[in-house]
Amino acid sequence: MPAVGKIPMKAIITLLLILNFLWLYTYFIDHPIPVNVHFHLHHDHHTHHHAFTETTTNTTDRSKTHLPFPTHSRPNSKPWPILPSYLPWTLKSDVRVGSCEGYFGNGFTRLIDLIPRRSSELTRESGYGGRTGGGGGWFRCHYSETLRSSICEGGRVRMNPDRIQVSKGGERIGEVIGRKDDDELPVFEDGAFEIDAGDGSEKGKKVADRAFLKKYVPEGEILRHTMRELIRSMEFAGESEFKCSEWVEEPTLLLTRFEYANVFHTYTDWYISYVSSRVTGLPRRPHVVFVDGHCTTRLEETWDALFSSFRFAKNFSGPVCFRHAILAPLGYETALFKGLTESIECNGASARYLWANPDDRKTARLSEFGEMISAAFGFPIDRPRIPEPTSDINLLFVRREDYLAHPRHGGKVESRLSNEREIFDSLSSWVSNRSECRLKLVNGLFAHMPMKEQIRAIQDASVIIGAHGAGLTHMVSASPKTVILEIISSEYRRPHFQLIAKWKGLEYQAINLAGSYAEPSEVIRRLGNIVKKFGC
Repeated sequence: MPAVGKIPMKAIITLLLILNFLWLYTYFIDHPIPVNVHFHLHHDHHTHHHAFTETTTNTTDRSKTHLPFPTHSRPNSKPWPILPSYLPWTLKSDVRVGSCEGYFGNGFTRLIDLIPRRSSELTRESGYGGRTGGGGGWFRCHYSETLRSSICEGGRVRMNPDRIQVSKGGERIGEVIGRKDDDELPVFEDGAFEIDAGDGSEKGKKVADRAFLKKYVPEGEILRHTMRELIRSMEFAGESEFKCSEWVEEPTLLLTRFEYANVFHTYTDWYISYVSSRVTGLPRRPHVVFVDGHCTTRLEETWDALFSSFRFAKNFSGPVCFRHAILAPLGYETALFKGLTESIECNGASARYLWANPDDRKTARLSEFGEMISAAFGFPIDRPRIPEPTSDINLLFVRREDYLAHPRHGGKVESRLSNEREIFDSLSSWVSNRSECRLKLVNGLFAHMPMKEQIRAIQDASVIIGAHGAGLTHMVSASPKTVILEIISSEYRRPHFQLIAKWKGLEYQAINLAGSYAEPSEVIRRLGNIVKKFGC
């Protein structure tokens, strides 16, 4: 048997370059040639029921599926960063209902054209109140059977702020103390949003009827579904009357936020905005318009980092027109929220593993999104952080402290760990006496830290400790080897963070309390067992 020589270094380098090229090619193309199922809707005049006709479309043809940037305008939008956990968002018609991709990725497999793009072969009605969009306007929705919600988008869409009843939005909290929640949520008059219908023959008619809304934008358990109400308000406008005080040339996300001062609920808004951008194939990060009237919070720092810009609907001085508008579902319609009441059997896995071993019971989407947040703030994401034997092992204690969250908030945060200060002091003493390894206890007073510093603390943590609270949602941006230790009082046995850890693939442990008091010795014992994993 001949001896096997060493592989030349030149050959190894060449192989690595080829693999790197293939990964980048897949990332930027993102649209191989799958079969995309379209549901063009027609009205059967004999039976008075809506019939579906399936057609296939090559999604590689972006000129038909996505509105391009105008050639005369230089893009002001931010590019997408390269993310190690990124997997293609290409639509696959065989995504299983209830699969991990259905919940966390592109399970929006039904494409319903209410107003198809202008085309010589599309001359008939499309059903459900839709028309052919002869004026250049178009509107369609991507429906997910798993989430039972739709991401909708349209072109030549006009927003009339004077037909939206809502507070101005964007004020400092001190200026609007006591303002009612209802004042900050929009009420849409008919024609609050309009689509260019060309010759005006459809002027004043609704873009979507009740049958469409019931089937593709269902209310479910949501008491006030503002995105459904927005679509219900949409009407056709004649081309001669389609006047705008401002044109927004680049893709823009429109969304309404609920519980906007809560970090967990804001994560659901961030996530559905990211998903909506990817599902609609946006080549760059979109701009955002808040169709609500909430005041400012520290969380706007992340909106600004994640997307190209943000603005409030009522901050426009007159009718504004969008070349490409995307209507994001509500945060309540994400897997992050639905998982609190539905069983979502998904486990986190690395993108590298899923490339080699496709499994619809595993997902890397939360890791991808966590990297998106980190990259948006300029942090390196090219490799997981694994503590070196000589480096500090950061133990991040996420604290709850008083702060003024919104105009109806008294400034006092409900305690979920009655002896939090005692626990912190005990851990501080324990860490200072551990001479055999370099432990560092980080005081995570998130309520008074800039968002960028919060994300930095999460990224640098080997262990994240904290009582049940929204700040733990930041574990989405934690490194793969981070361990979560949640201290749960008897009043707050809720699965939020156990589920997020599971879906992200993080090790999770919990200390369940009989009340709200934790024994310092028990917390130290559990933490001591955890740090042994890091050689301490």
